[in-house]
Amino acid sequence: MKLFSTMTLGLSLLAAPLLADGHATGDAAAGEQIFRKCKACHALIADDETVIQKGGKSGPNLFGIYTRQAGAAEGYKFGKSIIAAGEAGLAWDEASFVEYVANPKKFLGTYLDDKKAKSKMSFKLKDADDAANVWAYLVSVGPEVDASN
Repeated sequence: MKLFSTMTLGLSLLAAPLLADGHATGDAAAGEQIFRKCKACHALIADDETVIQKGGKSGPNLFGIYTRQAGAAEGYKFGKSIIAAGEAGLAWDEASFVEYVANPKKFLGTYLDDKKAKSKMSFKLKDADDAANVWAYLVSVGPEVDASN
């Protein structure tokens, strides 16, 4: 099982450059519908305070997630494991997002090679297509990314 997790993480890291700069493979319209599950804990509020999706505050604001390091959104107190993952180089892209939301605790444990890693996120969005669609939605409503860099 550990080999499978390691292979999955490895494939995710290989795919990351293909999905960098906020590119998304999913269906944003479908993702908007699926995001209804997410907004129990997460909101989408632009940097200028424009509310895109009203939501809960038990999770971080997901606006611009694809432009930042894991565990680094302002105004939210992250758990130690997600902060450590960000400090170890985890920046959100489609592949890591899809794997993370399928099983946050397992993802962090694998990423950090730490069986004691924890996540504050208990919800699991196991369907990879649904997760890719949510990612596409987040990208579609987020800030533009300069792809020339």
